[in-house]
Amino acid sequence: MTVDETVVAVAGSNNGQAQLATDLSMLEIANGTKQTGEQPAHRSHDPQYNQKRSDPFQFGSRLLGEEDDPFEFNAWDHVEVDDEFKEYAEQQYEMQRQAPVSEFDKFRFNSDPAKWWNKFYKNNTSNFFKDRKWLQQEFPVLDRLTQEDAGPVTILEIGAGAGNTAFPVLSRNKNPKLKLHACDFSKTAVDVMRNHEAYNTDLMQADVWDVAGEELPPGLGEGSVDLVMMVFVFSALSPLQWKKAVENVYRVLKPGGEVCFRDYGRGDLAQVRFKKGRYLEENFYIRGDGTRVYFFEKDELADIWSGKLNIEATDGDADADSEGVKHKFEIEELGVDRRMLVNRAKKLKMYRCWMQGRFRKV
Repeated sequence: MTVDETVVAVAGSNNGQAQLATDLSMLEIANGTKQTGEQPAHRSHDPQYNQKRSDPFQFGSRLLGEEDDPFEFNAWDHVEVDDEFKEYAEQQYEMQRQAPVSEFDKFRFNSDPAKWWNKFYKNNTSNFFKDRKWLQQEFPVLDRLTQEDAGPVTILEIGAGAGNTAFPVLSRNKNPKLKLHACDFSKTAVDVMRNHEAYNTDLMQADVWDVAGEELPPGLGEGSVDLVMMVFVFSALSPLQWKKAVENVYRVLKPGGEVCFRDYGRGDLAQVRFKKGRYLEENFYIRGDGTRVYFFEKDELADIWSGKLNIEATDGDADADSEGVKHKFEIEELGVDRRMLVNRAKKLKMYRCWMQGRFRKV
């Protein structure tokens, strides 16, 4: 039940979504003429160097210096938000808090989130989503596990959506003993995967599964998975579901197994642009299509996965631990991916923020 960041980094209303899409589409302005002289690849306007990622977990290498013109390129890496945008963002947050979702709508959206994800995937065909071909570059462990001599490997993708992570991984797989379980909250999304031309039950199994539910995924027992992929899925959960989700991931992983994680960060353009009537609680919103999204702080994520945060249990959880999460992970890596996108025609700056990490079961 995940949505790719480049497709649905949405504001809180249909108008907001359209405006964001318009702004992002205008970033496709041609880069101009080819420069003369030697230029580093990431500073060149030559189309052959138009690559989004160059170094795993370094997010990018086009850094904005004091002497640089911010409107020379469409995007810059590791750019801190400027004071003007920070002030604007705080004004937006206060406006959002003053006009929250009604109690009626809060119940409507929270009581049956699967309904809204099913509608989402029904309304958007598989062609709506971009394949995440960058995953093996960002998470080198994926490349290792898909080598011919890697041996028996089980990968679980949570929030697999239309298969835009699973199918690119399988297309580059050389390991005959790999099995990829692709699970999603939405039955409609699972049907899309099962009907995909590349769906091969020898290598892949797609199932409906709620990561915050009581059961483990179909066909998987405790300690059976080598790697869990969670890309833009944790943000779709209510904070009350975090504890159970972390517990289930812990249960299904082998000792020493890893989680590859990427999700939205607080201050992302999509959060700042939410309008009135979309605020559920701090950093948690309802999109225009009825799906939910949370924007994380780095320290908050570290506390959740390391077991330091005392997460309130879901209703009826008799095993809640008053001292916090029992199922702890070691934070191998956790970083903030900041990118400044610019509209060179309108001289606009737009700031994106994502969280990326690797967590190991201890």
